Amino acid sequence: MRTLMWYISFAFTLIGTIPKLFKVNTLKNQGKSIDCEDYIHKVTSKWALGAVKRTGTCVEVYGTQNLPQEQAVVFISNHQGNFDIPILMSYVNKPKGFIAKIETQKIPVVRTWMRHIHCIFMDRSTLKGSAGAIIEGINTLKKGYSLVIFPEGTRSKSNQMGEFKSASFKLATKAKVPIIPISICGSYKIMEANHNQIKPAQVKLYIHECIETKNLSKEQIEQLPEQVYNIIKSKLPDSL
Repeated sequence: MRTLMWYISFAFTLIGTIPKLFKVNTLKNQGKSIDCEDYIHKVTSKWALGAVKRTGTCVEVYGTQNLPQEQAVVFISNHQGNFDIPILMSYVNKPKGFIAKIETQKIPVVRTWMRHIHCIFMDRSTLKGSAGAIIEGINTLKKGYSLVIFPEGTRSKSNQMGEFKSASFKLATKAKVPIIPISICGSYKIMEANHNQIKPAQVKLYIHECIETKNLSKEQIEQLPEQVYNIIKSKLPDSL
């Protein structure tokens, strides 16, 4: 019953954001870009928070002091389940887009809001599509917009972590912006551990200290994926 009610509320609350899109367009047409970005962040964060709360899940957040507010960053996180995105949207208080699967463009209204928060749609089926998304992401970061990427490329559906794809780190090193590693612990228990039935869970979110990418040597850049991997893994249960 919880799962059914969640999907019904998901649809109705999503539809409820449509009138807010008119305000977004009005602010953009008036040239009020800062007000527009703030409004988009407020609307999307509130909507995402509701989506998480309606699962009955409790999220504990650690390390909020590590969030730089005045510069673009790349958030690099492990990926346990479908609820990672709304959790990051609502519990990491900094405007951010996501490197997302191109298939998400098929979801009405969702795709519109994703474009407004500067998401990048990646077609992983071709090298050209993946490379093009990375280039677009680098340009987005240089414009001052933060991004989230899951370098595993897919959900682990557990506390285990898959191998990190090193190409993901080019977002930060080419744009010369800091990396903020994030550990998500327990989000797979909301859905994936229950045969896609939604149940309450206890989730812990760790925001680690930023890693500067300016002036890194070639050797340091090569070691970056392993460094970030180990930082994120350090907060997962089998590492504690």
